[in-house]
Order: sequence, then C-alpha cells, then structure tokens
Amino acid sequence: MHLQKLFSWLLLIFLMFINAPAQAEPSAFKSGSYQQILAANTNQPFMLVVWSINCPSCLKDMELLSNIHKSKPELKMIMLAADEPSATEQIQQILEKNQLSGIENWAYADENTEKLQFEIDPKWYGELPRTYFFDKAHQRTGVSGVLSKEDYDAMFAKILK
Repeated sequence: MHLQKLFSWLLLIFLMFINAPAQAEPSAFKSGSYQQILAANTNQPFMLVVWSINCPSCLKDMELLSNIHKSKPELKMIMLAADEPSATEQIQQILEKNQLSGIENWAYADENTEKLQFEIDPKWYGELPRTYFFDKAHQRTGVSGVLSKEDYDAMFAKILK
C-alpha cells in the first residue's frame, strides 16, 4: 500500500514538472528583426526598451518597467537586450526576476551590434538604456537614459491618444 502511495506522489510531481510553463528564450534579434517588430504591431502603439545586463541604470529601471507592465497591461511593451548572444541565460534570469519574461523579449543574435543599432535608429549611438515610444502610426520618439514614472506617463499620454 505504501509503495502505491509513493508511486502516486512521484507521478503527480513528475506531471507537475513536465506541465510547468517553460519561459521561452528571447527571440533572436538580427538584421531585419526591427522591421519584423514594426510589421507585427501595425496600427498599435507600443514601447521598445533597449537594455543590457552590463548597464547598471538599465537594471535599476527593471522594477519600474515591471510595475508599468502590471499597471498598464493594455500597453504593449517589448524588451530588447543589447548583449552578446552568449548572455541569453543571464538575460532570462533578469527578466524572470523582474517578472518581465512573459512579455515579448528579443536579444541581439549578431556580433555586429553597430549594424543592428543602425537598423533601429541611424541617429542612435548605442547609449543605454534607450526607449522608443511608438504611436499607432508608428511615429516614434527615442529617449536615452533613465526615465521616471512621470516621464513614462507623459510619453504614454502622447502615444495612446
């Protein structure tokens, strides 16, 4: 009888483990991915946040971004990690820790980061954090540096009208 109970418990634990939702790795951001993001979000306002695991300001900003996502789930937020392709595990850990792994996430998948930066914005020199706010017509505003909650709110008012 004890063996049967033990087997039942082990089976239950096994089933829970295999049915646990796995967090998907960030999508590979390579040449053409920026246009893919724009096409997938036609007529929809969204925010693109470019960050890095090596950017202290970016990491400090994660909690605020998580709170914004929770309070404004109607606003599409896309995260783009501007790190080497080998940093995928660290990127995922940071996103999971800040409850941002469930949104659309991308990570550089090309060693030529300057080319990727240029595709996103020819006037951007790679400073981080960098946030782009897109309205429905995809008129965008790019902002470098840390933003306050008030800064985000002002930009949301602009793109969501």
